[in-house]
Amino acid sequence: MLSVAMPISKVSTLARVRRLNGQQKRLLLRATGLLGVASAAVAILPFRMTVRFGSVRLGRGQTSPEECVWAVEAASRRLPWRTVCIEKGLVAQRMLRSSGIDAVLHYGARHHPETGKLEAHVWVTVGGCPVIGGDEAADFAPIAVYP
Repeated sequence: MLSVAMPISKVSTLARVRRLNGQQKRLLLRATGLLGVASAAVAILPFRMTVRFGSVRLGRGQTSPEECVWAVEAASRRLPWRTVCIEKGLVAQRMLRSSGIDAVLHYGARHHPETGKLEAHVWVTVGGCPVIGGDEAADFAPIAVYP
């Protein structure tokens, strides 16, 4: 019989997932699927259509902002492709709004201090406080907000 050993990183990831409670597993699975959809939308749709992905009606869920952001960040780290602020912001906003939390997506831009190239950034706030992407937000001039 042939035995194939799993890489240690995969084993530890699977062990961590098994230790999650049911709600955390559902959130992680949902965030993973939504990140896939958001990544495809960013790649193929115009911005004005893509930004609608997160702007859903307020729902009646019972998930906290911390739980939603944890799920988005955890799923993002484990995907086989790179996700950036726009995908994470869209998914966080959608999950938060679905949970009844009035999350606002902010879109900003700046000229990079060293290269002078134009850069964009997305962050999400709840009640005016950043919940995801906020660490870099102060360096960007706000251009638009999406409820």
